[in-house]
Amino acid sequence: MTGQHGMASGEGGLSAPHEACGLSPRGYLGQDEKAPVVQGWCPGALRPMMSGDGLVVRVRPRLGRLRADQARGIAQLAAVYGNGLIDLSARANVQMRGVTEAGHAALIAGLRALDLVDETVAQETRRNIIVQPFAVEGDETLRIAADLAARLAQADAPELPGKFGFAVDAGPVRVLEGTACDIRIERHDDALWVRPDGTRLGVRVGADEAAAAAVDLARWFLEMGGVRDGRGRMAALMARQGVVLPFAATGLPDAPAVPAPAPGPCAGGWLVAFEFGQMQAETLATLADLGDLRVTPWRMLLVEGAGQAPALPGVITNPADPMLRVVACTGAPGCVQARAATRPLARALAPHLDRPLHVSGCAKGCAHPTAADLTLTATSGGFALIRGGTAADAPLSLHSEAALIARPSLLTE
Repeated sequence: MTGQHGMASGEGGLSAPHEACGLSPRGYLGQDEKAPVVQGWCPGALRPMMSGDGLVVRVRPRLGRLRADQARGIAQLAAVYGNGLIDLSARANVQMRGVTEAGHAALIAGLRALDLVDETVAQETRRNIIVQPFAVEGDETLRIAADLAARLAQADAPELPGKFGFAVDAGPVRVLEGTACDIRIERHDDALWVRPDGTRLGVRVGADEAAAAAVDLARWFLEMGGVRDGRGRMAALMARQGVVLPFAATGLPDAPAVPAPAPGPCAGGWLVAFEFGQMQAETLATLADLGDLRVTPWRMLLVEGAGQAPALPGVITNPADPMLRVVACTGAPGCVQARAATRPLARALAPHLDRPLHVSGCAKGCAHPTAADLTLTATSGGFALIRGGTAADAPLSLHSEAALIARPSLLTE
């Protein structure tokens, strides 16, 4: 039976109308619920972010690659100065968790010795570049990405919002269509193009001018008022009426989002995954013994040159593993904004899923900001169920954790 406005009644549900239970077009807030605080920036190494388990220190590997010694160094630093947990982010970065404020300076010194830290916070913030992980030495992807990083490190580089980013996808086959960013350097029909996110309009460029064109487009973004209150994304600017691009734009063919690859053999080595994109420090160190690593935006690592799947505890190598169907943020108590623990529920539901599920500790949806087939958003009154939307969208029903575990079919009924 369904209550007013599509709210399911009965076990685990609510039958009150939108107005009574706080529903709005942007999501569910209970009577005593407060909207989560949106920081508007991502943590870095020089500018970490405090969470419920300590500082989150994000390392941005240059060109998306970690030499074996760098990976082993990160593992050691995470164990000494953090809680030993290491996250892989959707921006192809590596995060150390549980770092103490007292230990932060020593950790930064260790990262500097490994050439993993920028000179300034501004340079670190701007170097937000996702590099196609299957690129090979000598191809245009790495050359363009290195040129872009150098330009963004210059003193006159545009001061971009903390979440503004670039994707370099210049290989023969594009793989970053479904990866969030703001400016894309990508290959179409054997030609390179620079394209602002949020439109299929782009400009054709040569390999030697691609990075400069991308930085020029970033400057135009600022000149057009793309930043408001310190925040801004290219897609939001492109959605405004009357926006005219600064170049003679050409329409590019529609390209459906390429699904994230599965663990297994790939160009350059072997892809391995982890539950919720998180591993222990010793796992990273052991993987580094197998070869250099590439960090991907799918929260997986590519072990360069590996000819077989590494048999390690906590490493997912089976593409049919049910844990690959779920995405969940840190949740409570690791995140101070989370309304509930997320990963125990996601782990319990994974074997029963026939489609992807996102479990979010609050309406921000940090682990999966875009729409998902199924989303459960923690609230003070239970988990709000959203289908085909984001963690902040209006839910169909509200359920307790116990009800969902006892009856997983509630997700699709």
